[in-house]
Amino acid sequence: MGNVTYVFCHGLNGWGQYDEQYAEKPYWGGSSGDVAARWRGQGLDAYAASVHPQGSAWDRACELYAQVAGTLTDYGAAHSEKYHHARYGRDFTGRQLIPSWDDDTRLVLIGHSFGGATIRLFGELLAHGSTEEREATAPETLSPLFVGGLGQRIHAIVTLAAPTNGTTAYDLTQDPSFDAKRIRVPLVSRFWDWILKRHTKIRTDDRDPSDWASFDMVLDNAQALNERIATLPHVYYLSVACDATKPGKVGTRVPDRKVLDPLFVKTSTLMGCYSGTTAAGCVVDDTWHANDGLVNTISAHAPLGAPQKPFDRNSIERGVWNVMPDLQVDHGYFQGGFIKKRDPRPFFQDLLEILLTLE
Repeated sequence: MGNVTYVFCHGLNGWGQYDEQYAEKPYWGGSSGDVAARWRGQGLDAYAASVHPQGSAWDRACELYAQVAGTLTDYGAAHSEKYHHARYGRDFTGRQLIPSWDDDTRLVLIGHSFGGATIRLFGELLAHGSTEEREATAPETLSPLFVGGLGQRIHAIVTLAAPTNGTTAYDLTQDPSFDAKRIRVPLVSRFWDWILKRHTKIRTDDRDPSDWASFDMVLDNAQALNERIATLPHVYYLSVACDATKPGKVGTRVPDRKVLDPLFVKTSTLMGCYSGTTAAGCVVDDTWHANDGLVNTISAHAPLGAPQKPFDRNSIERGVWNVMPDLQVDHGYFQGGFIKKRDPRPFFQDLLEILLTLE
């Protein structure tokens, strides 16, 4: 099978090994300790990528490739012109994330939150490249990422609390028929929500407004992204969704304060009662109300329409989304929590034992 290398990809507003703050507080595990370092301590090749905290899935996938391959980041001639930003980004030549990058390397990609969309698009580009970029670029300057034919280097894709089908946390703010002010939320929860949004506000530049993670996570846009990403038949897919709510009134869900971090209470409350229909016809009904504070539980299971089945430790299939049981935790669990500290080490150790069984 070749050498297996584990690459972790953070979510929105996250950070990785190339960022100074990672040494002080690792994204993966938080105060419980660096999960990637712990896996390395068990003799494995495991590393944490550093992609744009708020960039689009496309831009982040290109950055991930540059770090893995040890090359200059190339966002593509067609993409950069369309979305009004520089074609080239950071140069990782001579400082690649992983020890080797060849056909003997098999990547296990683990993405939290929007890192899930990042690694899925990364896998799609490795396998099939981009027709738009091939048509717009001279062969001598075309990135291998856009050529395709490298899908065999992906062994497994694991998504953790990922907005695979988007999150209504964004849709509800854009729906004029939904009056969030009529939903009762405690003052202290509104304060914590203000703190969260203050620290996660998107720092926009001159690029197109649709070239950001916040655009990709709107339900209709997430579905459009899914239509561009194939489920690769040779790859193992595992997903984990989280639920930090409990039943409320008449089909709604309300935050479970024993589980949910105070930072997420307001958003969780609104998501737990929001219903509607998107412009593209996606119906948001009661099945969308359960959430982890930022992502709808149902959205994190698998891409809509993709082959999927309940996780069976003794029968993990390739080319199918093996949907693991929902965890009764909030969105920040894999990061060790925020105000409420969590210890995700048991989960990650169990996940590792599962991944080691994949042939």
